[in-house]
Formats: sequence, structure tokens, C-alpha cells
Amino acid sequence: MLTDPSFPERLKSGAPLLTAWCGLPDPATAGILAREPFDAVVLDVQHGSIDFAAVLQAIPLVVAVGKPALVRIPVGDFASASRYLDAGVSGVIAPMINTVEDAGRLAGFTKFPPTGERSWGAYGALSLSGLEAGEYLSKANGLTVTFAMIETREALAIVDDILAVPGIDGIFIGPSDLSIALSGGKGLDPTGAEVEKALDHALSRAKAANKLAAIYAVSGARAAELARKGFHMVSIGSDISMLKAGAHAALAAARA
Repeated sequence: MLTDPSFPERLKSGAPLLTAWCGLPDPATAGILAREPFDAVVLDVQHGSIDFAAVLQAIPLVVAVGKPALVRIPVGDFASASRYLDAGVSGVIAPMINTVEDAGRLAGFTKFPPTGERSWGAYGALSLSGLEAGEYLSKANGLTVTFAMIETREALAIVDDILAVPGIDGIFIGPSDLSIALSGGKGLDPTGAEVEKALDHALSRAKAANKLAAIYAVSGARAAELARKGFHMVSIGSDISMLKAGAHAALAAARA
């Protein structure tokens, strides 16, 4: 059911939101993590093995405990963003937004007119929100968040222009791909000095535009650093990394 305040309002409230990151195909994984004290759950369809059918099953499990579900769509698959919004996600993260045209197409599929061109079919979202059709239509653009991922030199160079696109609510930075791009493919260093400089720049531009800034963190410790920087949302690790960390900790304790 729709909660008060809305997900966008919570993102703007000041305290950084910490989200779980799920790519495993069993919807129960997202449901289990939603019951932990995360603020939201991201379902990764780009690099994860979870697919559309599993996401449809995972969304109600997350929403049932009062948490927002978000989805990261595959590269360039803007049309699928509308389907996930119809199913009830509160946010869409789109990778490799490298041009203003990319950002415009993304916004077109995620926002209803007059901002975008999203078509009607939000039956899952209606059920989960508890809103009537007309009320949902009038409120939907303000209830969901559209994130454009900044992962390349090209995107970083035009971050102001991407942020200025109507319907783009904020940026989501992928530090790993950004580090590959900034090094010209020579290395993977998401916490390197050049990446840190790029993060600070992108974050400052988002705040100057009064837009949201979110980011992926490989660990809880790194998430704390990024939260202190002032990001509105930080996604922590992944379900696979958490499973491995839990296994390592249990075995280390057993063998101590």
C-alpha cells in the first residue's frame, strides 16, 4: 500500500537511504532482504539473473513490508521501464545514459504526459498503491523516481544537461564502470582518486540542480563513506556478496 511520505519525499528528507541489491532469480531473496532494516530493495535485471517474471513476484514481497522496490533495467531497454512501473516499482535505474537523447527517451517511458509519454496500464501499481485510477494518474510522476546512470566520460561531461531533462529525477553513479572508463579500460578501481574526484563533481552538480544523487557501494564500509559525502541513496553490495560474506563469517567462527 502507498505509504506517507512517498519514496521521492523520503529521498529528499536528508538522511541517506540504504538499499539492498538483488540479482538472484528467486523472488524470495528480495523478500527476505526487505525484512532487514534496508530502506528499499533494488532488483538488478541488467547484470543479475533475475528476469521480468521473477521481478513481478518480488515486488509485492518487498512492498508487503512497507519498502519500495526499484529496478535496474538492461542497457537501452527503455520500454521495459514502463512495464516495471506498471507492476509497482517506485524507481527505475537506467544504465549507460550517455546522451541527452538517451535521457529524454528514458523519461518518455517513465513519466506520464505532459512530462513524458508513458502509456496507461498500471494495474499492478494500482493494486499496491491503493489509489484509484484517476488519482494514481495525477500523482504517479511524483511517486516514482527515474535515475539516469552516469558511468562514462561522455555522461560525466554532460551531467548538467542530463540532469536538466524533464522527468529525470536524479543520477545513479556506477563507480566500477566509471573507473574503467576513466582509465581507458586499463583497470578497475572504484575508489581511486580520479573516481573520487568524478563522484564529488557529479554529486555537486546534482545538488546544484536540486536533483537526486545515488550510487552503488561494494561494501557497508564504503556505503558509510558515500553516505557521509551526501548521496541521497546508497545501494550496498549484492545478495551474492552478502551470502558469501555470511558463509565466510560462519565458517571462520566455526573453525576459530
